[in-house]
Amino acid sequence: MKIRSSVFASFILIFEVIGIALFLRGFFPVPVRSSLSSKNKLSDLPAEPLTGRSPNSSRLPQPLFKRVVIMLVDAMREDFVFGPNGRMYMPYTRHVVERGSSQSFVAKARPPTVTMPRIKALTTGSIPGFIDVVMNLNSPALLEDNLIWQAKTAGKRMVFYGDDTWVRLFPKHFMEYDGTTSFFVSDYTEVDNNVTRHLDSTLKRDDWDILILHYLGLDHIGHISGPHSSLIQPKLLEMDDILKKIHSALISKEAEGSLPYLLVLCGDHGMSETGSHGGSSEPEVNTPLVLISPAFKRKVGMEKPGVVEQVDLTSTLALGLGLPISQNNVGRVIPSVLEETSLRDQLRFLHLNGHQLSCLLKDSMPDYEKEIGFEQFRVAEKAHGSWMKLYLEGNTSEVLSNMGKKVLKQYLEALAAMSSALSKQLGKYDMYSMITGMVFVFQLLLVLLLAMPEALSGAAAVDLPVLSALLSLPFYLLCLLLASVHVLVCTSAESSCYFCSLSWGLVFAAVAFSSAMFCILVSIATRRIPVGPKFRGTLPAPAQPLFIIKAPLGSSGGGGDWSLSELDVLLLAGTVGHTLSLAASSFVEEEHQTWYFLLNTLCLIVFQDVCRKYFREQSASEDEEEHILPSKDYHPSTYPKAEICSEKWLALATPLFTLVCCRLLRSLNQTGVQWAHLPDIGHWLNSSEHKMVLSLLSAFCLVLIYLLVQRRCSWVSKVALALGLLGVYSYRAAVGNVLFPWQHSSRTMSKGTVEARFVYVFVLGILFTGTKDLLRSQIITADAKLKSRGLWEIYSGLVLLVSLLFRAHNLPVLCCCLLIQNLMAQFIWKKLHYDAAQTTIMHYWFGQAFFYFQGNSNNIATVDISVGFVGLESYVEAPAIFLTALSTYAGPLLWACHLVCFLSSHRSPVAVGHGCYCLALLRSVPAAAYIVLVTVLRYHLFIWSVFSPKLLYESMHLLLTAGVCLFFNIMEQSHGSSKS
Repeated sequence: MKIRSSVFASFILIFEVIGIALFLRGFFPVPVRSSLSSKNKLSDLPAEPLTGRSPNSSRLPQPLFKRVVIMLVDAMREDFVFGPNGRMYMPYTRHVVERGSSQSFVAKARPPTVTMPRIKALTTGSIPGFIDVVMNLNSPALLEDNLIWQAKTAGKRMVFYGDDTWVRLFPKHFMEYDGTTSFFVSDYTEVDNNVTRHLDSTLKRDDWDILILHYLGLDHIGHISGPHSSLIQPKLLEMDDILKKIHSALISKEAEGSLPYLLVLCGDHGMSETGSHGGSSEPEVNTPLVLISPAFKRKVGMEKPGVVEQVDLTSTLALGLGLPISQNNVGRVIPSVLEETSLRDQLRFLHLNGHQLSCLLKDSMPDYEKEIGFEQFRVAEKAHGSWMKLYLEGNTSEVLSNMGKKVLKQYLEALAAMSSALSKQLGKYDMYSMITGMVFVFQLLLVLLLAMPEALSGAAAVDLPVLSALLSLPFYLLCLLLASVHVLVCTSAESSCYFCSLSWGLVFAAVAFSSAMFCILVSIATRRIPVGPKFRGTLPAPAQPLFIIKAPLGSSGGGGDWSLSELDVLLLAGTVGHTLSLAASSFVEEEHQTWYFLLNTLCLIVFQDVCRKYFREQSASEDEEEHILPSKDYHPSTYPKAEICSEKWLALATPLFTLVCCRLLRSLNQTGVQWAHLPDIGHWLNSSEHKMVLSLLSAFCLVLIYLLVQRRCSWVSKVALALGLLGVYSYRAAVGNVLFPWQHSSRTMSKGTVEARFVYVFVLGILFTGTKDLLRSQIITADAKLKSRGLWEIYSGLVLLVSLLFRAHNLPVLCCCLLIQNLMAQFIWKKLHYDAAQTTIMHYWFGQAFFYFQGNSNNIATVDISVGFVGLESYVEAPAIFLTALSTYAGPLLWACHLVCFLSSHRSPVAVGHGCYCLALLRSVPAAAYIVLVTVLRYHLFIWSVFSPKLLYESMHLLLTAGVCLFFNIMEQSHGSSKS
């Protein structure tokens, strides 16, 4: 059965997406949720344990606090308070921590360390996963049981000022609120002033019970300039003054005999060494938690803060306010908060927390009775009942006290075990669905690679033995075997599997599809092995049809003298090796090291090819010319020796210069996980004492960018590009990154909105000019030069936009990118006659390496969201997302655009189509590798901070490449039919 290569590629991609979707459905862990649709109520609380008598159901402990103020400082790291600089950053807070009536803790947040999931964790006590970020980008109303709903139901009057995420999560819950957007990171003053301006009037009033303040300025400073910025200390001093104001107001309003107040200082997440957040590094997950109240003992010296989970605050606040604990809470009450209460009340509080956790354990785990924590809780509950019997009988002996302390210890151990078991529930995957999805993906991938010779042939058709596979005996035996495996797995699995919940019709279709694909795969492999063409190379002949195939692109058939050069072997081995390396978490964390190594090796192989061309082959041709008489068409002056000599040495210098550039760029930005904290050239340039050096370097880079880009543009685009690059420098000077010669360094920074919009005007003008030329070449006149100029102008507009978005110290990355592109295009790809497939893969390698040269990593904490607000005065979702994505993936995007421009200038449409098709095939290899990656890794919480952006990017890249491939195939077929 013969089908066209474009149809075949579409079929493969569609079913690959289905297989990946099935895998991801199994990969996302089932959230820990209660099966009850209603929320907890005071009337549903369990009775106090009592042995041998009727249950004492009416007694509930008195609330610990009357009024609570929660001061949440976004992105506050624990070392900002407890670290060596704590006394300098927050002197009053540090004094209260050391000498005041307070409890201090390091609260560990779970990844992803992003604001919205952290707010959900603080209010529900559950542990949101990365799927919560994906499904709640717009922060819809939180419907599950939470602390805010319980407080509103109990009649607590709540006031909120700060991040409007709270208002979206809890609509109509606050009697008074004022929300400010959290996305416009360029603002770190007004965003906090909008919160503080309400404080004086609110603290004087008595008509509220809970006050929540969410300050965003510290987080914005981190995104803009990092945790070591000079702006950090003034902002923390401002937060310290606000805490002092709140504390003083609460002390002045404290009445005799009433319940005490509680002031909570906490952070939702921390801040990485680059100033961002989202991952699982220690600075991102460690946050301060300071509880200040006269209910606590006054300290006499600094104590080392204890370590608690961030979700523990939820159950502690609920019990402290006399509210039911949320149904989905996995946290446990902080024991030191209960120390000043009676032993009976302490046991009752722990019993309520244990009952809630045991109910959640029943709902989320089928074999909950086997859990150690559940059994410990039952034992502690029985011992609690015996203690209550003695207590109510009036026993006051020391035996009763010792028995109560023993029960207290049993409760704490049970709570710790149950909380740990519920938290680990997030790490349980649906392995059956994941394996099924992987089998689909790899079967399709192998069929795709085996069909490559036919797909790349002039016929552009693939012969699939579908009918023979469906009528073969192995097909029916495989169907029977896989159906039996499905029944066995689904009847013996302890937990439910998504694939088992599907209808039998869909399951049978999947079984038949997998069996058919396996039979087709065997048939194609058998057909390739005996009749495959002879190859020249170092690898075994049966494996070589799976590799990159060099064939005359204009040939009409699938034959030809195919060979594998050293470069082909490197490109193939590098792609496969990179794929296999992702099976280890260390290679994911430090993936940039893999690309740096591959790029350096590529430069050495290219250098070898250059030496072969200009020395060995040239000397051989000169020897032949000595024995051949010159013909009448021979003109020695056509290729002067001086020009050939200069070309030779420039070609030899190009790979060596590329090696030098790559080594310098590696030192510009430390990335990855292990060594990201080490100082680099970027840190040195961004320091205030080296601002003049950064200014000179930025000016030089912008001039060099203009010289490298303007050569292929029209005079209108050249003028626009020059003015635009001048505007880029003016923008950087306006925001304080660089200096004009006449500018003093003490000048206050601005947002640079006018300067950035000035650049946007020229970017749009260049893009419009390029698009106009491109459309004219396609519609009005078939002018190849006009088409090429239009593409290069669009590329220059993209370069101008990227230069605006890049930080000043990253402009050398853009310069080196353009310089390497020009040198490689002029002296390597063009002179050495590399084919479209080789050029395409080399562009892909360079693009991946430059992604890491920018300072990016596989951790979402390295995403610089501040670039999403360049030229904006307020948060606008679409442009912010576009600019952030463009800046993050500028390296791969620039190299992909250069590939299109280069192939259109130097190759025929057929070559472009084949190059795109080859890229689509090769992109399937990394895409499948990422599927393997998440299966073998067990660091599941780390995976979400590392893997998800990479998977999203790779999937989008694969689908986009496939679309371009299909477009060129259609153009190629229409070109061939019109020619015939």
